[in-house]
Formats: sequence, C-alpha cells, structure tokens
Amino acid sequence: MNSHAPTLVLGGTGKTGSRVVQRLTAHDVPVRIGSRSGGVPFDWEDRDTWAPALSGTKSAYLSYYPDLTVPGAVDAIATFSELAIATGVRRLVLLSGRGEEEAQAAEKAVIGSGADATIVRCSWFNQNFSEGYLLEPIRAGEVVLPAGDVPEPFVDTDDIADVAAAALTDDRHIGEIYELTGPRLLTFAEALAEIAAAAGRPIRFVPVTAEENAAALTDVGVPADVIELLTYLFATVLDGRNAHCTDGVQRALGRAPRDFADFARSTAATGIWN
Repeated sequence: MNSHAPTLVLGGTGKTGSRVVQRLTAHDVPVRIGSRSGGVPFDWEDRDTWAPALSGTKSAYLSYYPDLTVPGAVDAIATFSELAIATGVRRLVLLSGRGEEEAQAAEKAVIGSGADATIVRCSWFNQNFSEGYLLEPIRAGEVVLPAGDVPEPFVDTDDIADVAAAALTDDRHIGEIYELTGPRLLTFAEALAEIAAAAGRPIRFVPVTAEENAAALTDVGVPADVIELLTYLFATVLDGRNAHCTDGVQRALGRAPRDFADFARSTAATGIWN
C-alpha cells in the first residue's frame, strides 16, 4: 500500500466526515474529501463520480447520504465497495446505524467485498441537536418530535471520528465491528432538559404522533423523502431496540465515551442555542 496515497473521506463536509478529515490531517495523513459541496465531486446518486474520487487512494471512509435505510443504499454500498477493491483500495471504514436491517446488509456488502473492513455502528448523534434540523426548533424554544419515553444512548460525533480515524490508520481495527454509544441512556425530553439547563433558557419538548409530525413537516415544506426517513427512524429504530449502552468506544480507543452533559455544556458555551 502506498503510504503517500490519500484517504478518501466521503461526506467529508458532514457531521462525522469533517471531523474525520480534521483528525487525519492533524496526523499528516493525506486526505481527499469526496462531497457534493466541496473537495472532489462525489455523489451517491451519480456513479460517474465514483471512480475519479477513488483513483489513487489507499483507503476510504464511507458515509452514505442521507441514510443507509433509503432504497438503493445497500446496492450502492456493495457496488462502490467492489469498485474500490478493483481500483486498488484495500481499507474501507463504514459508518453504519444501530438497529437498522438495511444498515446491517450494507455492512455485509462491505465485508464481503474482501476489503480490510471496519464497521462503525452508531446510535443517534449528539450533534443532531446542534448541527442538524433540531437546531432551529431548539433556538425557538419548542421541539416537537414523535418520541416518547424510550431512551437513547446518544453518541458524540467526536467519538465516532476518533474511532473512524483510528480504523483508517491502525491495522488492529481491521475486521472489527464497533457499536458506539454514549455512556448513559436519555429520553429526548431529558436530553432537551440538559440542553436547556446548559443554555440557561427554557426549551419545551412536545411529543406527538408520527402522523402529526409528518403533517407538520409537510406544512413547512420538508421534502416527502425526508419525512419518510424521519418517520421510519422514529417509529422503527427508536422503538427501544437500541435502549442499551455498549463498550464500543472503550474497546476501540481505550477510554470512556463522551457524556451528553459535556456535549451540552461545551456547545452551549458557543452560543449556538441562544
């Protein structure tokens, strides 16, 4: 393997990908960002962009947009992995999801390609509250979600990036499936209460049914495919199947995962929620 060849980071401007880029760059690892919005043009919907992005690279971080549960995602991951191996790429690190049958099928496709593969299987991101679609409702002081009392072990994207960067650069992670969570369970109401306390302002959580949420999102112009994805995630993945913590961060990095309270405090200090 050419040690000077770059590592391709797909979704390199996104929540996890941008952090993976930061870590690799900090360790003088050459990086090629594959993205629709920056770096080398890459689009999962445009297969003509795949080979140019892969050309001359030695490893790749695979982050599928918008989610591995959408139709066609598993086929795309399988085809891309085979192309990567044919191009000479050996190491693939896949960002996967917990409790998603489609994600597990994508994992099998990456492993079955013959790559030196590592799977990074993640719970709901802390940063969905600060860098995703929940940011504006939090700023407005009211978050409406089809989430009840089922807890989630929210994971920090900095932990995800640390594990992914390690997997891209250290042979000991080859063949591992790391299931990443935070250190404790929180309901969405409890998570928002911690954000409110850290930000020093009230934030109201309003639970609704999936149907009510879909109707509200439709009214404000959210695309139908996005609504369908969110409905699936809240109705299926957040049904309690993931309501337990794992030791993935500890196994991969030899340290405990970041606590949600630490995320809330440091993020609140930036003023982004005010």
